[in-house]
Amino acid sequence: MREDILKTKLEKLENLKKAGIEVYPESSERSMTNKEALDSFDNISDEVFLVGRVKSLRPMGGSAFGHIEDGSGKIQIFLNKKNIGDEKYKLFVDNIEIGDFVEAKGKLFKTKKEEKTLEVREWKVLSKNIRPIPTEYYGIKDTEELIRRRYLDLMCNPESRELFRKKNIFWQTIRQYLSSNGFLEVQTPVFEHIPGGADAEPFITHHNALDQDFYMRISLELPLKRLLVGGYEKVFEIGRVFRNEGIDREHLQEFDHMEFYWAYSDLEKGMEFSEKLFKEVIEKVTGGLGTEHEDQKINWSKKFPVVDYFTEFKKETGIDLEDPIEASTEVLKAKADELGIKYEKGYSRGKMIDTLYKKTVRQKLIQPCFLTGHPIEVSPLAKKNPSNPKKVLRFQIIAGQSELCNAFGELNDPIDQKERFLEQMKAREAGDKEAQMFDEDFVEALEYGMPPAFGCGLSERLFAFIMNKSIRETVIFQAVKGK
Repeated sequence: MREDILKTKLEKLENLKKAGIEVYPESSERSMTNKEALDSFDNISDEVFLVGRVKSLRPMGGSAFGHIEDGSGKIQIFLNKKNIGDEKYKLFVDNIEIGDFVEAKGKLFKTKKEEKTLEVREWKVLSKNIRPIPTEYYGIKDTEELIRRRYLDLMCNPESRELFRKKNIFWQTIRQYLSSNGFLEVQTPVFEHIPGGADAEPFITHHNALDQDFYMRISLELPLKRLLVGGYEKVFEIGRVFRNEGIDREHLQEFDHMEFYWAYSDLEKGMEFSEKLFKEVIEKVTGGLGTEHEDQKINWSKKFPVVDYFTEFKKETGIDLEDPIEASTEVLKAKADELGIKYEKGYSRGKMIDTLYKKTVRQKLIQPCFLTGHPIEVSPLAKKNPSNPKKVLRFQIIAGQSELCNAFGELNDPIDQKERFLEQMKAREAGDKEAQMFDEDFVEALEYGMPPAFGCGLSERLFAFIMNKSIRETVIFQAVKGK
């Protein structure tokens, strides 16, 4: 900030203080919001107290027009020497600036141009700014700077404030949908001895009181399934999870996530339930069932078709996942080399299948669908398909090449679960940092018995998707590199 601007602003602050004005008072006498004043204009005859940040100010000799904005919207204000006196008028126009918060008392009237306006009789400062406010027209154009100083983005861009109001609708709709269907909302720990429930590298932190290192959770899954063991039949959580992975349009290191678990249900019931949830959320947030993602138009109104993982994989790569020789790790790596798809040397067969799928099959899935029948190697927490043990009972809702939801017929066989964890540990030992760890306590919980269940998870990636923005743009505050 230029020194001359700071000096001028501090001088105006001192001028107000010398005039006996408290520039940072503890309270306000606001009697209604600006929107309430505008909406009830014809029925208001008494004086009102309105507040807001000064958004414009146009002195014209002995009078001035301006606008103040609170959380509900803007209203025009009018001041003149006749109503508030020469001294108070001069004090206002000389020292109050765009960005200051003020309270104005007066009566409502319409100008010659029919604009609803507050004729100010008294005013007071609520907060004096000492930094120049970016204007709505010029503003801050650098996306990185807006993310770093989100408060300036919200201050200057009404559409950004509206975005986060919609995000609130997004989560509240999910919460209400689940609650109205009998699900109990719970909260589970962020710190875990063993992170599980997803293929992701965790963050590590130290707990001073216990003098132990803990992992920050990468998923909500395993604690919630322990609750099914304990006797609850329908549970869900909306909470923050942490994954120490890269940043791109769809990935952040910390994000809000939701998972629900439904005892005695199955994949078929879960599909119907999840499709209804998606449609209700999208309609409540966007006002319809048509959205855009990048340059694609997405139609959510139709019934989501079912797409088979093995069938699409063979169609796109020529590899039959039913044949362990034809779909060996070496063959999969050779196909990746042929297609120019990058992978790490130590990738397991499951990791190679997933890598190829993401660069081939997923790229063709534009309109909403259920991708089902995933290979067992990429689904360590899902129940085997009884008609084909090479597959699991799992689906993902995919649209616009994005995975927007992950759902399982939950694995409740403790012996099978232990074997899957041991296979995952082999992958970790071979260098896969995202492979899941062996959670002995969870296996022990399953040994007490967990009923058959359906589980489903989605994150704020879905909100970013239907808003046609990167996930970074839809998070109010996030971790950024220090200056």
